[in-house]
Amino acid sequence: MIGIKFSPDKLIQNLIKGLPDPKWSKQYNMAYIHNTKANLGIIFTTFKGIVWINYNRFLTNKPINTSNETVDVQWFRNRTNVPEYRLCPEEYLLKLELKRYANSTVRTYVSFFEMFINYYKEKELITIDESDIRNFLQHLVQRNVSNSYLNLAINAIKFYYEVVLDMPNRFYEIERPRKESKLPKVISKEEILSIIENTNNLKHKCIVQLLYGSGLRRSELLNLKIEDIDSKRMLIRVVGSKGNKDRQTLLSRNALKDLRRYFTKYEPKIYLFEGKTGIKYSGASVLKIVKSAAERAKIRISVTPHILRHSFATHLLESGTDLRQIQVLLGHSSSKTTEIYTHVATNTFESIKNPLD
Repeated sequence: MIGIKFSPDKLIQNLIKGLPDPKWSKQYNMAYIHNTKANLGIIFTTFKGIVWINYNRFLTNKPINTSNETVDVQWFRNRTNVPEYRLCPEEYLLKLELKRYANSTVRTYVSFFEMFINYYKEKELITIDESDIRNFLQHLVQRNVSNSYLNLAINAIKFYYEVVLDMPNRFYEIERPRKESKLPKVISKEEILSIIENTNNLKHKCIVQLLYGSGLRRSELLNLKIEDIDSKRMLIRVVGSKGNKDRQTLLSRNALKDLRRYFTKYEPKIYLFEGKTGIKYSGASVLKIVKSAAERAKIRISVTPHILRHSFATHLLESGTDLRQIQVLLGHSSSKTTEIYTHVATNTFESIKNPLD
């Protein structure tokens, strides 16, 4: 059943009467109707623009973070209180902690929400309404922030009202910026090989080889452990990737030869790539390795680890690999995400005769 819990309101009560076969539960003190996809749609269209509806219980496909990563919110609590600066409410931190959000998400949400509540220092949070949120977002737009920046701000604000306060009778239909449709930047195989040849040492060479040859995200590379390299099956196991998903991807034979030499020379203990003190290698170091090698290789564009991943996918597509297989290797949830590479693969255009020619 779909339970409909609400504060006494004649308008809502009349709208509920118009739903398909509504009933009242004395046990749970709420109205309810049959749980079907059609009924969920009817609820949405009935109440749209009138009340805010909490759909969280019905989003069964939404990935839940079940990783064992320690959620670090204590340092937010222990910060020194700066005069006239409004700190994130304790209930906000607690909800982030209980939901086991990734630490990067926690830092982002707290940062953006504190920016928002300090914009309205004199207002109680509960009194801030939809127009106030729009005014704040307009302030960000006037600062010429990116669309992704604006979306993060919206997510952090909505998290407070929709998840922390669980407010079923407030309606927040905040306009999001139109999605940008940018094509991925890709470099050629020859340029990739030139970057690998221009790395400083064996360790740096292995890092670039895995970023490209296995299509890894930078965070995935940094989290690789020694046991994740399966040389018998020529696969790499990627654990707890984006969306807390595991997957397997390709291991290059050329990369494996260098990895064996690297392992003998550097003797990593836990993570495949470790810093001098034995801790996990830093993301900033990986970015610097790629950029420096690309500059020495005289690549015209600024190359990042993610461009190597884009190039991996595009080159696979150009060589005839099925799009679904590429989706699995990259760990994309939707095939639509992978389809973007068809817009940059050269074989998309090879069969088209240029009118000038």
